[in-house]
This record gives sequence, C-alpha cells and structure tokens, in this order.
Amino acid sequence: SDEKLDLNDSKWEDIHVITGALKMFFRELPEPLFTYNHFNDFVNAIKQEPRQRVPAVKDLIKQLPKPNQDTMQVLFRHLKRVVENGEKNRMTYQSVAIVFGPTLLKPEKETGNIAVHTVYQNQIVELILLELNSIFGR
Repeated sequence: SDEKLDLNDSKWEDIHVITGALKMFFRELPEPLFTYNHFNDFVNAIKQEPRQRVPAVKDLIKQLPKPNQDTMQVLFRHLKRVVENGEKNRMTYQSVAIVFGPTLLKPEKETGNIAVHTVYQNQIVELILLELNSIFGR
C-alpha cells in the first residue's frame, strides 16, 4: 500500500519480521513471480545438462511479463547481497533458495510430486542467484 513506513521504528528491528513480510507478499500474489504456465518449463530447464541450464533459464525469464522480470531482478539482486553477508547472517545460496524457492515458483495444482518439486524450485532459485550477472547482466 501507499503507507509510509519508518524502518527505524523498533517493531522492524527483528529481521525475521521483515523477511516474513517479504515472503508473505510473494506468497499472497494471485500468481507466483515465476508464472504458473512456466512452472514446468523452468523445471525442465533445470533438468538439462549443466551448461545448458543458464541459457534456458535466462530465455524463460525473458518470456515472463515485464513487471515479473523487473521484480525478479530487484529481488534476486537483494537476495544476492544477503548471501554476500553470509558471515553475519549465516545465509548461503542454498539456504536462501530453500526459503524462497517454493514461494516464488510453484505449480498451479499441487500433485504428489511435492518433494520433487521442492528440489527443483530450490535448484532454480539457487542457479539464478549464482548466475545473476549472466542472467540479468551487470
């Protein structure tokens, strides 16, 4: 909303509150950031041999609506900074992927493959974090 927030207010001191709000924002979207109709395409891209994964994911991101691409770029650049401060916050590429993967990328209808989907969701987010500059440029 257009509400002005004072991030110096003591209620924002707990980083878990802010992270929870960010995750809830993405979880509550009518459609995930990685749109439903591209879920299987992203899963198939991450299943490819390693050298083909980055170009395949990059191509799929370009097929998403422009607002999704822009939001994704800002979010992933932020998450990369979180990982770069891993000595302070103990967040690694893998842990950020575990936290955000299922929130950003999910099938429209859950099937019996939830565990398998989770592995792919995490791998996709981790790949984008690791290859941020290759995918989004500098």
